[in-house]
Amino acid sequence: MIVYSYFSGVYVNVEDSLARQPEGKRGFYVNLTNRCTCNCTFCLRSMKQMREDSSLWLKKEPTVSEVEMELSALPWDKVSEIVFCGFGEPTCRLEDLKTLLQWVKDNHPTVPTRLNTNGLSDLQYKRDTAPDFKGILDTISISLNASNAERYLALTRSSFGLRSFEAMLDFAVRCKKYVPHVVLTVVDHVENSEEIRKCRKICEDRGLTLRVRVYEDH
Repeated sequence: MIVYSYFSGVYVNVEDSLARQPEGKRGFYVNLTNRCTCNCTFCLRSMKQMREDSSLWLKKEPTVSEVEMELSALPWDKVSEIVFCGFGEPTCRLEDLKTLLQWVKDNHPTVPTRLNTNGLSDLQYKRDTAPDFKGILDTISISLNASNAERYLALTRSSFGLRSFEAMLDFAVRCKKYVPHVVLTVVDHVENSEEIRKCRKICEDRGLTLRVRVYEDH
């Protein structure tokens, strides 16, 4: 699926979302790629044969035009938010991501946009990428995952090594200049209460918000 929704713990296409919940607004998600610069130990990708089991595993990456066509077909009176999030890391297609964020803002300026990311795009592109999101992104949700570089690398298995942790935090702080809402996340059942407390302190020291995500095992 390229554009999908989430209902009672299940990823569903647009048609099924409307059938299961005819009334009310809900968030719709845009799945751009399977690629990722991390290989997290707790990610569903590492637990199943996702190519066979999951409807979110893309057989090929959609073009910008294909995504725009699916977005155009959405019942926009029922859209509460557009979220760029799939099994891959959306910033692996940074230019296409920016084009699509701009499309949403141009065509539906009152609908909030969100990006779920590992926050490592600066390392991937070897430049400051935070300014890229100015004016086109309302919320950025960045995976903090751990309270120190060693633990972070053990969990995420980032392709950029130990420097990933500080680079991610620096990116989050710089995003505050360009994105109205910057949120960092950790996953419950992956980290214990003491680790989550340390993560909360990291966020407080930098003026960032921490959200504890519910662990998904299916």
